[in-house]
Amino acid sequence: MDLSLSEEQLALRGAYSTLLSAHCTAADVRASEPAGFDSDLWSRTVDMGLTGMGLPENMGGGGASLEDLVVVAQECGAHLAPVPFVESLVAGRLMAAAGAKELAEAVADGTLVPTVVLHPVAVEKETRVLVPAGAVAEVVLALDRGDLVAFERLPDERPHTQPVPNFGCQPMAEWDLADPSLRKTLLISGSAAGAMYERAVDEWRVLTAAALNGLRGTALEIGLSYIKNRKAFGTLIGAFQAVQHRLADVAVAGEGAELLTFEAAWAADRGEPDAAILAGYALSFSARTAFMTCREALQFHGGYGVTLEYDIQLYFRRAKAWPLALGDLALEEQRAAVMSFPASQS
Repeated sequence: MDLSLSEEQLALRGAYSTLLSAHCTAADVRASEPAGFDSDLWSRTVDMGLTGMGLPENMGGGGASLEDLVVVAQECGAHLAPVPFVESLVAGRLMAAAGAKELAEAVADGTLVPTVVLHPVAVEKETRVLVPAGAVAEVVLALDRGDLVAFERLPDERPHTQPVPNFGCQPMAEWDLADPSLRKTLLISGSAAGAMYERAVDEWRVLTAAALNGLRGTALEIGLSYIKNRKAFGTLIGAFQAVQHRLADVAVAGEGAELLTFEAAWAADRGEPDAAILAGYALSFSARTAFMTCREALQFHGGYGVTLEYDIQLYFRRAKAWPLALGDLALEEQRAAVMSFPASQS
């Protein structure tokens, strides 16, 4: 297994790093709050081909692998890009897998923003669901009692509705899936629908883990920069062993989280039997490592860290909020453990 980046992936990372460094500064991230969406940046990413890169070429896409998408997601996370990059990539690939060519092509050219409900639903019983990127999406994919269904509303200026207030300033919103104004399209039924859906949610896990790894890396850089300039008792605080040890711990853990995420993508691309397990572990470990890193960096700032004037709080809040779109991390870890050791469960 060789998880080093290819020349093409290095070029891809460089291209998105250049774009986001120029058009997604901390000031831009602040300006996008609380809606969590920057329409100008979204247009630029569409022009770069982000929305279609993971789709098949016969549907207007670039045929990129999940490993390629991890590279992009990591850069987006490093800059806290206020665009629905994970949701769009995952939902677009799910559309393509289900054969929804027309919808996938509209996603590829940026006409539609798609997203996916991260848990199966039963629309007759629970009509209102909280949807990641639901405030800016025109199409929501859901597994409704074993059927993969697309719910589509008329395009309008984004955001279409005010997001539900949340710690990470994400464009999450409730959708009433029983709303008669929505266009409902059955994409596929049966066991194939469930398998496609589960794979899509696993891809969400992997790409969210990648985004968290990118976020963690920048948070660590912010923490390092601060301790190299801040003095206490006449000494730079970076000279204190207690600070150095804590930085070493999060740096090593971060390298492990990044490696695990690329391994999960590698396994998914090749259909390895443990791909779903690795996706769960990648999300859990990356989320906990990102939050631990942001917490340490924020504490190094002292009381300044929690003030809105300092950038570290932008990362701290998102490190906590991004994985919560799926649910409690403890339940995610329990799921992965059961999948790893099914025979031990009574």
